[in-house]
Amino acid sequence: EMAKVQESLVDITMEASAGGGAVKVVANCQQELGWIHIDPAAADPDDPTLLEDLVLTAVNDVLRNARERAAQEMEKVTGGMKIPGF
Repeated sequence: EMAKVQESLVDITMEASAGGGAVKVVANCQQELGWIHIDPAAADPDDPTLLEDLVLTAVNDVLRNARERAAQEMEKVTGGMKIPGF
């Protein structure tokens, strides 16, 4: 049962954004990035670190959300028991 849930995590996707949607990121619940969209208007040649920060924020948010969702899915089959590695 746990193996089935773990396999299904690849099909559950999460999305996060930063900068009011200037950067959008999608990842599955196995923490694999699916795509990143960057609005060209977000790329300010005078402030490249702003875009870097937006990308990092969105990626970290989507990966955190994916981890949390994966944990919720696993809790459904473990009854809330914490099992290392899952």
